[in-house]
Amino acid sequence: MIPACLSDDFILCPEREDISAEFTRLLTAAQEGGATIAECLMIARQLKRGDEQSWHREWKKLAQANRHRAEAAFAEGHMVTAQRNWLRAMNYYGAAAMPLDPADERRWVAVLAMQECARRFLTARGPAGEVVTIPWIEGHSLQGYFLPAPATSGRAPTVICIGEPGHRKEEFLVKLAPHARERGFSMLALDLLGDERDDYVDVLLQRRDIESSIASAMDYLELRSDVDFDRVAIVADGWGSSFVARAVLQEPRFAAAVCDGGLWDLHERSFFASRFAMSDLSIVPVPHAPLMASGAECPVLITLGEDGWLEADRAQQIVQKSRLGSSDIVLKVFTAAETGAAQAHADNPSLANEYIFDWLESQLGAAGKRI
Repeated sequence: MIPACLSDDFILCPEREDISAEFTRLLTAAQEGGATIAECLMIARQLKRGDEQSWHREWKKLAQANRHRAEAAFAEGHMVTAQRNWLRAMNYYGAAAMPLDPADERRWVAVLAMQECARRFLTARGPAGEVVTIPWIEGHSLQGYFLPAPATSGRAPTVICIGEPGHRKEEFLVKLAPHARERGFSMLALDLLGDERDDYVDVLLQRRDIESSIASAMDYLELRSDVDFDRVAIVADGWGSSFVARAVLQEPRFAAAVCDGGLWDLHERSFFASRFAMSDLSIVPVPHAPLMASGAECPVLITLGEDGWLEADRAQQIVQKSRLGSSDIVLKVFTAAETGAAQAHADNPSLANEYIFDWLESQLGAAGKRI
């Protein structure tokens, strides 16, 4: 029997918004192979009210079960089953880590297990993926997973996928990699944390130049013989990633970009100006000039849900005012009637990512055999 705290709209625990959001993420990940609905509902039944440790304990146990299945399948030569189980185990380890304090050693243990499952998935994949280290700032490097396009003998169009400063790249192996693969793209899944623990995000947020990480990633891709460097795009997953929009503004080598376009920066400027009756927006404390206010050298797609943090009408006004007739900025609003309307399309990321990667395909073209 599903516990009373699991309502019809999958709000697992109303008193813990973070846990409910994570449970929704796991359910939607089932669409792309990152979970199974049956396993998610089984865990929901086993969680105990008042026992905050049960979330970590139950997801970790489920992750271990999937990991063991993956290892057994791999030993018997069943690569597809091994890959599927490693992806689920990776996702479940991430869920187990989510509510724990960054200083909690159990969180770091779960993150390391998650990363090991990702690496094992890469080795079983065809063609095999790579773990890559990209120099960035003194004493700290970026870490990524490079997934080559399928069935290509030459250079392939490539998409960089990155999230917010504290976001880890493993989720992209489930959420975005299938869409890239099906269109003949290579993919570089990237995060800013490198091999640091989650509390390193506090150090990152103190920097005023985190957008320089994107130029470092581009420098790396430019040296690869299997990347068509004239067809490289970037996808900023989730909102709060205006640093990617600032990077696109400074980086002329992109062929296309999917990001917030600086919308959040512009919204903050507008909010501060109205709140404090400022007439000079240049004194508003938002770093750098937003992309849409200054212009980008590549086409930009902005997607948002009408039920997200920023009202769709307000976003449309900002885009219309900023683009000054340019056709290179496209805004797609997902409505509640079609789903994908939640913040960062959390209620149906598959629908949003189909739209995003179709748009990328129209901008980049495709290479290799589609499967």
